[in-house]
Amino acid sequence: MAIKSPYLLFLGDAHDALAAKVAQGIVDWRPDNCVGQLRLDGCNADCGLTDMTVEQAVAAGAKTLVIGVANRGGVIADSWIEVLQSALDQGLDLAAGLHNKLADVPAIASKAQLLGRRLHDVRHPTETYPVGSGLPRRGKRVLPVGTDCSCGKMYTALALEKAMRARGIDSDFRATGQTGILICGSGVSVDAVVSDFISGATEVLAPEATDDNHWDIVEGQGSLYHPSFAGVTTGLIHGAQPDYLVLCHEPTRTHMRGLPHYPIPDVKACMEANLATARLTSPDVKFAGISVNTAALSEADADACIKELESTHGLPTVDPFRTGVDRLVDALL
Repeated sequence: MAIKSPYLLFLGDAHDALAAKVAQGIVDWRPDNCVGQLRLDGCNADCGLTDMTVEQAVAAGAKTLVIGVANRGGVIADSWIEVLQSALDQGLDLAAGLHNKLADVPAIASKAQLLGRRLHDVRHPTETYPVGSGLPRRGKRVLPVGTDCSCGKMYTALALEKAMRARGIDSDFRATGQTGILICGSGVSVDAVVSDFISGATEVLAPEATDDNHWDIVEGQGSLYHPSFAGVTTGLIHGAQPDYLVLCHEPTRTHMRGLPHYPIPDVKACMEANLATARLTSPDVKFAGISVNTAALSEADADACIKELESTHGLPTVDPFRTGVDRLVDALL
């Protein structure tokens, strides 16, 4: 799917900043795609954009209202319907990454159909994808993989794209989750693709490049060591056919996210498992480095952690937020 930009970011009645993390991600990584934010009474989130009405956003050039807030259960709240209908009336498309689909809300679906507006439910792919072929294809691809879920794979991929483009390197972030899709405007939510087609969908997402020097930075998902999501990770690895992997790790965790009975894997063992999996479609795959999420550590402890991992594994190790990813780009090049 391709979402028209620029966006009006809808923060609704978010109870805190974390509830608007999707909108904040768009502001952080694609600020030029944002014309403003729309907040309802009682909203406790603020992305630092100009507060606008729908009419003001349309006048400023907005093409799509993006729901950048998530509530409990991921539903489209009744209190939002009036604003969403107004956006459709004023000429905007709608986009959301919630569990509840825009297309399943009768008042929204009927108005969108009547007015010819597009509804983007990015968590729910609508395309038909082929079975993966595993055939070699031109171009270069890098895929962040993780010791666990939610440990920095999307952030690392976006940071790599930004750093590579700053050097004039032809590169594209390829989104594989709903937040990434809303940030960059296109992609495939691979965790919602039927399992037989995950690798094929990823091949479509990051197709053969016309230039051998083009880089696709494919957003990683899940972890081979997470019993709930290892299947998604496996299909993504095979479809991405990465030339390089980057291991993402959160060093303060003791168990897999949501599974206290499964400990965090050893970093070396995790790297070996990812290499073994990737070699099926990329025989020469290598690790470019390690990306550590040290948000829970002090500056001194973060520095010590980074140095220890680099010394132990002999790979450039960074925290994209604290140190940037230039050393990873150097390794890729």
